[in-house]
Amino acid sequence: MFAELFAVMAPVLAGAGLGYFWVRLGNPYPVDFITRLVFNIGTPSLVLASLSGAEIDAHTFGLTMMATALVILLMGVATFGVAMLLGRSWKVLIAPMMYPNTGNMGLPVVLYAFGSAGFTYGITIMVTVSLFQFSLGTLLSSRGNPFMALIKTPTVYAIGIAMALLLTDTALPLWLGNSVELMSGFTVPLMLITLGVSLANIQVKNLKSGLGFSLVRIPLAAAAAWLIAEWIGLPPIAQSILVLQMCMPVAVFNYLFAQRAQREPAYVASLVFCSTFLALFYLPALLAWLMPR
Repeated sequence: MFAELFAVMAPVLAGAGLGYFWVRLGNPYPVDFITRLVFNIGTPSLVLASLSGAEIDAHTFGLTMMATALVILLMGVATFGVAMLLGRSWKVLIAPMMYPNTGNMGLPVVLYAFGSAGFTYGITIMVTVSLFQFSLGTLLSSRGNPFMALIKTPTVYAIGIAMALLLTDTALPLWLGNSVELMSGFTVPLMLITLGVSLANIQVKNLKSGLGFSLVRIPLAAAAAWLIAEWIGLPPIAQSILVLQMCMPVAVFNYLFAQRAQREPAYVASLVFCSTFLALFYLPALLAWLMPR
């Protein structure tokens, strides 16, 4: 199991390592330009390419989406206590607390562990997290008029279109599907490389704090997901996948939001790095507990 899990996580480490050594060797990297490119073109294309052809019935989608939303909101409330515990601003911690990496890391792990039957739940959870991240996240990270920033965020519209396609069992026209799939290809690599650029300037004290944050967040997320799934009455496989997805490492997108808002991006990068590193150890144990269900 460790070998398969490492195979999923190795691209994350490789992409971040590329960005790290790129700037360490003295090469320039236009962080502002790359961030705008990923937010405005790459991410909307990735959402449409990933979700437009998925097969999810309306009842399953709605119930799982509601459970995920409640977990996200509960983690948001817990942020204030964690911020006091770690001595950090809640504005810096709220996005890493609420938004795990349910996409490029969570979906492959779900597919490996639970097969196509579980992948339906995994992709529904990813849709919900993305919807919160690119609506509420945009409002919190904007330095100007937050509502104007939200209106101008293409990913919000891409999520709405993808959800409509999912619920109506409609596919994009072939020419459009091929186009967005092509444009989506650069998104995740650029996110990871940009993360590595920030890690090149990381401080040791941030690594210690990042490990502490991860050790607090992971059990909180597992408990919140488990209790809410029990309360709503999700089937066992959906409950297991909700716990697994919400315990994923901090999403790379949180660093990009922090970079755009200039809210301690180097520290947020350390949260992404430390939680991803710890996932090598805690995810196999978590899967060993969840998969028999």
